[in-house]
Amino acid sequence: MDEHKGHHTVSAAAERTKRQKELGLSRPKIQQRIQVTEKDVKVLQQEVEAINCSADKSLEDSEKIFTELIHLIKKRRGSDVKKQIRSQQKEEVSRAEELQEKLKQEIAELRRKDAELEQLSHTEDHIHFLHNYPSLSRLSESTHSPSNNIRPLSYFEDVTAAVSELREKLQDLLSEEWSKISLTVTGVDVLLSQPEPKTRAEFLQYSCQITLDPNTLNTLLLLSEGNRKATYTGKQQSYPRHPERFTGRFQVLSRESLTGRCYWEVERRGSCVSIAVTSKDISRTVLVWFSSPCFSFSPLPCSLSLDVAVANPTPEPSIKGATLQELSLFSFCCPAISLSECLLD
Repeated sequence: MDEHKGHHTVSAAAERTKRQKELGLSRPKIQQRIQVTEKDVKVLQQEVEAINCSADKSLEDSEKIFTELIHLIKKRRGSDVKKQIRSQQKEEVSRAEELQEKLKQEIAELRRKDAELEQLSHTEDHIHFLHNYPSLSRLSESTHSPSNNIRPLSYFEDVTAAVSELREKLQDLLSEEWSKISLTVTGVDVLLSQPEPKTRAEFLQYSCQITLDPNTLNTLLLLSEGNRKATYTGKQQSYPRHPERFTGRFQVLSRESLTGRCYWEVERRGSCVSIAVTSKDISRTVLVWFSSPCFSFSPLPCSLSLDVAVANPTPEPSIKGATLQELSLFSFCCPAISLSECLLD
């Protein structure tokens, strides 16, 4: 027993000596990693400070620019359009009042001449009548054009229409530019890009809640569950007329616009589902087939879609996910079903 004990003691001492040497080699490596990591922490702290400083500066500059835009619009409204309207108002009123005064004078002259003609008609002196009649019967030329030649009065309604048109154009422009600004903001990335998501859990970090717009709903579809579920009924529904409603195909648009990277899931029953990403000005009356062989957006008012056919459809719902990426890439994730065919349509 003592021999075995001594043997174990020698073995442990030898092993300790070996491990001690390894430990001596490991510590410098660990200390080096600590130094590198501390340096990274310091760099990241500098990045945080730079991000905060840049964001604060951007907010300050943006607020200043927005204030200038508001001031510019107010200035245009107050000094240009307002003054121009008042100036034109004064000019038109002056012209109308001047013509009105001339017409009043003409009326007074005509009444005076009418009274003289009436008085002349009662005279019994034939010589006096014949002598004065020619001068009294001649009428002076009217100072204004006949009423039927006066153009229809439009006043300043056209100005209101022009300003209203400007407002609509500004709204459209702002809506478009806000989307671009939003993409620019979400595109700020000071760190290395994260790996592309592959699993459902990774995609869910980009999830967005989507509701369907009843004003675009085809009359053969029915919305339920807070406008989150669309059902094909096969029967015409009595929806109010709306210019945004689809009539050419069984379609409905989401109420929300998509910007940046988005992920959403669709639960479907039946054999086929078609998911499309498109612009809001897609035709509502013409049958549009979505297509995009290169998986990229086109400037046309339609984009791309993915039709999914299931080999053995069942009445049970299945989950499908779709993601719209920042680089205008459209990908599809089907974790719960097996696909026999995936078609771009």
